[in-house]
Amino acid sequence: MKTAIYPGSFDPVTLGHFDIIKRSSEIFDQVIVGVLCNNAKSPLFSVEERVKMLEEVTKDIPNVEVQSFDGLLVDFMRQNHAKVIVRGLRAITDFEYELQLAQMNRVIAPEIDTLFLTTNLKYAYLSSSMAKEVAMYGGDISEFLDPVIAKQVQEKYQALQEDRECK
Repeated sequence: MKTAIYPGSFDPVTLGHFDIIKRSSEIFDQVIVGVLCNNAKSPLFSVEERVKMLEEVTKDIPNVEVQSFDGLLVDFMRQNHAKVIVRGLRAITDFEYELQLAQMNRVIAPEIDTLFLTTNLKYAYLSSSMAKEVAMYGGDISEFLDPVIAKQVQEKYQALQEDRECK
């Protein structure tokens, strides 16, 4: 069985992420979406919330599972007997950074390869950060996120706004 891992923070999962997940599921027998717990970042959603969101949007793709992890990606890969890291590329700036990561991972774990998938052009500009910024200011994020996820993002910002008003 060929297993690949698509790692990321997915805060929140965008339609661009979903596109890469769907396409990966057509290439590999199993795709594990690895939700990174990174203490260096301040995510909008907890790891548990991000895992649930990804499980919701991928529920109709039978060969996709979602797991959280922390630590080195190559260790997570080995734990799951995966040999391929899937990464999406939006622009040349993504490639420079992703190439450095792929080369570093290859030195640490020579048995692991990285597969780059170019993003669908309709999502080439899209990032979780951009979607969150639009949502933070009350903008329409329906073109960026699954409707269920968009609702959760809007509710999260509304709750944060209410918290700020009360204090």
